[in-house]
Amino acid sequence: MALITFASRLRRTNCQLFLPFILTSTTHPLPPHPPTSQHTQHYFTLAFHQTILVPFHSLRNSPHFSTLQASHNQSLCEPVDFVEYKPKTHQQNQSGVHELVQLLKKAKGFVSEEEAIAFLDDSRVELNTDLIQSTIWEVRDEWKLAFLVFKWGEKWGCNVEKTWGLVIWVLGNHKKFNIAWCLIRDLHRSSSMDTRAAMLIMIDSYAAANDPGKAIQTFQIMEKFRITPDLKAFYALLNTLCKHGNIEEAEEFMFLNKKLFPLEIEGFSIILNGWCNICLDVFEAKRVWREMSNCCITPNATSYTHMISCFSKVGNLFDSLRLYDEMKKRGWVPGLEVYNSLIFVLTHENCLTEALNILDKLKEAGLLPDSATYNSMIHPLCEAKKLEEARTILASMVGENVSPTIETYHAFLNGASLEETLEVLSRMRKAGLGPNKDTFLLIFSKNFELEQPENALKIWAEMKQYEVMPDCAHYTSLVEGLAMCGLLTKARELYAEMRSSGILDNPKLQMLLKEPVRGSNNERESEGQPSVVRCNKRGTQVCLGKSSSIRRKNRGKQSRNKQAGIT
Repeated sequence: MALITFASRLRRTNCQLFLPFILTSTTHPLPPHPPTSQHTQHYFTLAFHQTILVPFHSLRNSPHFSTLQASHNQSLCEPVDFVEYKPKTHQQNQSGVHELVQLLKKAKGFVSEEEAIAFLDDSRVELNTDLIQSTIWEVRDEWKLAFLVFKWGEKWGCNVEKTWGLVIWVLGNHKKFNIAWCLIRDLHRSSSMDTRAAMLIMIDSYAAANDPGKAIQTFQIMEKFRITPDLKAFYALLNTLCKHGNIEEAEEFMFLNKKLFPLEIEGFSIILNGWCNICLDVFEAKRVWREMSNCCITPNATSYTHMISCFSKVGNLFDSLRLYDEMKKRGWVPGLEVYNSLIFVLTHENCLTEALNILDKLKEAGLLPDSATYNSMIHPLCEAKKLEEARTILASMVGENVSPTIETYHAFLNGASLEETLEVLSRMRKAGLGPNKDTFLLIFSKNFELEQPENALKIWAEMKQYEVMPDCAHYTSLVEGLAMCGLLTKARELYAEMRSSGILDNPKLQMLLKEPVRGSNNERESEGQPSVVRCNKRGTQVCLGKSSSIRRKNRGKQSRNKQAGIT
């Protein structure tokens, strides 16, 4: 109650005098041309002479295709690395954090903020900056508690600049942007702290909330907070947009502002990373590569690394090796990521001997293979059901003192029988690498794809032994898989169990349980004959990105038989 009251009061503060002009509501998109009214120009004049305003409606309607592949290491750092608070929470401050979290849950019920903070004061907990930050991280999924402990820390002067950034990050994750902007205003008024990190966090939050227009506008009004939107901030914006799948928007903004921020290889590398590693699209990656040549931009080691990674992921061995040779001829030294990409595509294309030769070559170059290097062989081998070769590589991996990762074990689960699956789970627990929630989702998907619902149910029974509590994703996977196999009675039982555990209704599952799946009926259920399951393999699904639905339609009108090469 106290937090709700305070949040309501925040919305009535003076921030409303400038916030509506800082970020236009999504229900009122910006006009296609710069506004002419004096009122709007008053708030955006400084932004206009730094960057060209991108019309919000054009950004919102700019789609792109995505397969949501895992991103490789970024060349640019995140605005603030908040994950560092996790080990603090679980180690040095664990007892104090747990005690404070319990107090916060009790204080949440007070009517006013003053009463809640007075209650916390009476607890006589010794506050310090580390405790405040660790507690905010611990309750990051409950923004009201995070905000309350922040306000308490502010009263006693325990909040430093990074504490402000952390709570703004939490608020942004929960889309509480008005409150976050009020904090940025207060931070701006403080002469001792900088708002730069907070602004970059807001850019990231808007991009994560699928609102690239507001992310860009936040960059454009940085000068209002005495921050110059320099080249580093510009690249951070591009990187953030690409990281969250808004790659077309990032590329459009980069070209629109080329007079203020000249086109350089760093910007193109960020866009390439988006198409090559975040939303895998080899056609777009080729197009950007050609555009680099048209703009007289010479590729560097980073751009070569991204393109080789892209070609390797789609199984294009020829172009992977061609770019590798071209990279060396131009004087760039391949890094470990390049060698890992080559090892993967060679193994994937049934050239294990050549992949092992590349492994020897990278060692000769003075590089040390890591878990990703060996996983680049183990994954395609397991996918091809070549388990003996995969076990040989695993033995070599351990022999080189390279520890297997959870991804290593997940690869072996891909082609494992029920007994082998249980053995892998046991090994994972002994190695201290799970199994985790994703492990069981992977197993369920595999079993339903192989039309083995009985094995999925056996693994479901094993989950509790590994202290993995089922969540909505597990129930959804099981209920949907069982229904697709025609086992509607068992699917309904699990759905009822899901609802009794407090998980909300799923309309899609409800419809699935009401009507028999095409090609299945209740008779099949009694006969124990599951229907054919059509599931995508985990990790190889074709997914549409945040603004990608339209371009696929547009591409349908264009012939793609003409596959352009790279110049």
